[in-house]
Amino acid sequence: MKRIVGATIGNCIHVMGLHHFLELAASLGYQTEFLGQGLSIPQVVEFCLKEKPDIVALSYRLTPETAEPMFRELKEAREKHNLKSTFIFGGTPSVAEKAKASAAFDRVFSTESTMDIVAYLRGIQSRRESCAIAQTLPERIEQTYPYPLIRHHYGRPTLEETVKGARRIAESGVLDILSIGPDQNAQEFFFRQEIMHNALDGAGGVPLRKPEDLTEIYLATRCGNFPLVRCYSGTNDLDKWAVMLKERINNAWGAIPVCWYSELDGRSRRTLRDAIRENIEVIRWHAQNGVAVEVNESHQWALRYCSDVIEVVTAYIATYIAKCAGVKHYVMQYMFNTPPGVSPKMDLAKMLAKMEMVEAMQDENFRIYRMVRTGLASLSADFNVAKGQMASSIFFAMAIKPHIVHVVGYSEGDHAATADEVIESCKIARGAIENALLGLPDFASDNEVQERKRRIKSECSVLLDAIKNMGDDTDASLADPDVIVKAIKIGLLDAPQLKGRPCARGRDVTRIINGACMSVDPETGEPIDEKERIRRILESGGK
Repeated sequence: MKRIVGATIGNCIHVMGLHHFLELAASLGYQTEFLGQGLSIPQVVEFCLKEKPDIVALSYRLTPETAEPMFRELKEAREKHNLKSTFIFGGTPSVAEKAKASAAFDRVFSTESTMDIVAYLRGIQSRRESCAIAQTLPERIEQTYPYPLIRHHYGRPTLEETVKGARRIAESGVLDILSIGPDQNAQEFFFRQEIMHNALDGAGGVPLRKPEDLTEIYLATRCGNFPLVRCYSGTNDLDKWAVMLKERINNAWGAIPVCWYSELDGRSRRTLRDAIRENIEVIRWHAQNGVAVEVNESHQWALRYCSDVIEVVTAYIATYIAKCAGVKHYVMQYMFNTPPGVSPKMDLAKMLAKMEMVEAMQDENFRIYRMVRTGLASLSADFNVAKGQMASSIFFAMAIKPHIVHVVGYSEGDHAATADEVIESCKIARGAIENALLGLPDFASDNEVQERKRRIKSECSVLLDAIKNMGDDTDASLADPDVIVKAIKIGLLDAPQLKGRPCARGRDVTRIINGACMSVDPETGEPIDEKERIRRILESGGK
């Protein structure tokens, strides 16, 4: 067991930061000892000569000019006595600059986050040695958990700005996963550029036009803390996108829907049946090629104001399909604040229901990672308000102990984030995360939360049984494209904003009631349970 000792030096009596550092080190298995406040350099040196600790952590938070002579004295003593201990320093930014310049310390900390300090104590030399930083999702989670990985998407209207910004973001070390956001032209027509609408170049993201563009962005991130890189999939040719992303950016994970990017949402011209079949094959390709998978399905339904029950059921179906396809590492996204108007209490109940149902499928061959995010539509166009909304959402979402926090930048209610806004948003998120990790109350034990969770799960069982009854009445029906198509066509799976789509019923009516999104009787506005909703659908023949 390595031994860390700590002290403030000179006339500094500010021990809170040092105390927190030693507590953190102790929680990670170090033997720690506080030597005292205001020690002189000779006292520190004498202790090191006698006790030979592995690491000596010193702190000074006063005037930089008074620190300089002590730093010089320490450097000379280390050289004179050939001290073998590792010396690290923590202090205010102005003092930390003097500490770095003195060359008296092996590592200097100032504004780094708790997660950076944990990475250091675990032997991960972030910002210094790329070989020490994991470059696969499971390994990187293993290095940091319970501190979640931070993800943010980024894609500016030009490749040049995106490359420069990606480098700046990586150098800042504020995130662990950079998600490249291509423009809509690239997502739909990258492999069909002869029909691309050039007037829309740069709309919604970076205009990727050749594989080398991805390589250029990826290489720009090979600095700082060497973040993992991933990219939104295409809405057409998902199989070709999958191969290209693995080859060009070592795609951290693929995000593939079950039903979407089809005639269901109009983001491609694929029929719903063809899209489901093709999407399942792409999920299977990722599994066979060792790439983690997110099936971004249930929040697509929630964005169209489906009921809580349908949102949870589609999450279950998506997870079941991924497991059947052989996926080993599965990213389950929990989009909070969606649809807008849901209460934190009912949001948590929905997420707990979803989590318990999908994680029941987890085993030694199927690992599920929880990823939380703020719902984009919940963010105000007023940046100061949006910052508060984003931070509070992340703080609350920490209740489900996520492995990944997908930060939705505070500017997204107005425009796609610049590099500086990505960095600022991630720093705000880090603050919320670190406060939450100090210890949250058990929100999940709230009686109303538990009751709503139980009700959702019970209703989900009814709906899942009805869907299975349309096939061979087994779980395998949930992965049958024909069954899923029929369930959407007649309205077992439905959402208000699907009205007018040729492959969907679009007749379900939902309302936010007491903070939860429920199916209601279109005439009375009163909630109806799944048995009644399904009875009405079947009696009407899905019309």
